[in-house]
Amino acid sequence: MSSGKAVEIRNLSFRYPDGKTALKDVSFDLDPGERIAIMGGNGAGKSTLLMCLNGVLQSAGEILICGTPVIKKNYKPVRQKVGLLFQNADDQLFCPTVYDDVAFGLRNRGEKEDVIRRKVTESLHAVGLRGFERRNAFHLSVGEKKRVALATALCMEVEILALDEPTSSLDPKGKRELTDLLKRYSQTQIIATHDLHLARELCGRIVILANGSKIADGETREILKRKELLLAAGLE
Repeated sequence: MSSGKAVEIRNLSFRYPDGKTALKDVSFDLDPGERIAIMGGNGAGKSTLLMCLNGVLQSAGEILICGTPVIKKNYKPVRQKVGLLFQNADDQLFCPTVYDDVAFGLRNRGEKEDVIRRKVTESLHAVGLRGFERRNAFHLSVGEKKRVALATALCMEVEILALDEPTSSLDPKGKRELTDLLKRYSQTQIIATHDLHLARELCGRIVILANGSKIADGETREILKRKELLLAAGLE
């Protein structure tokens, strides 16, 4: 594999314990700072692919994150580079307060409390939630929860954001706000979605999966012109 890439994926395959094949020989790269949409209908393999990026799921094939192979002995450094945000923010927010949720990873890493306080404040400001420190995430709106989850990744200063259906369950205003936030960040972004508007607004490139295989990879404006392809992929 070549150097200098943020993400390198070669012949990625994954089969669940029940025998269902979720990914079949998927290959593509991302440059640093690139934003790419991984698109496809339900069951295409989008979420599975994201969970392979930092070893949540152990796959066949080869993945490099900033040149580091995603293998068991490297999980810790890889997970410090990849911030994985689940479709349902409730799956990763579990502390008594928003502050504690955002600080959780830093505390696990053994950072000093003054450093944690500064980074939590900066991260919440970056997602438009200044002053939310003492609130309980359970009582927040869906959009606010998604932004808290995003702050947990920003707080860890990850280089890659892997976002699973970030606009799902959001109203149009919430979608606009989240899209505008993501535009501001310089991190490499790999976004699993079936939201064509999000892809058009945010990503310069689209990879389409169908039944676990890559069926298209190209510039967003060119992919979105291919109506038959989008229809076949369950996106129209």
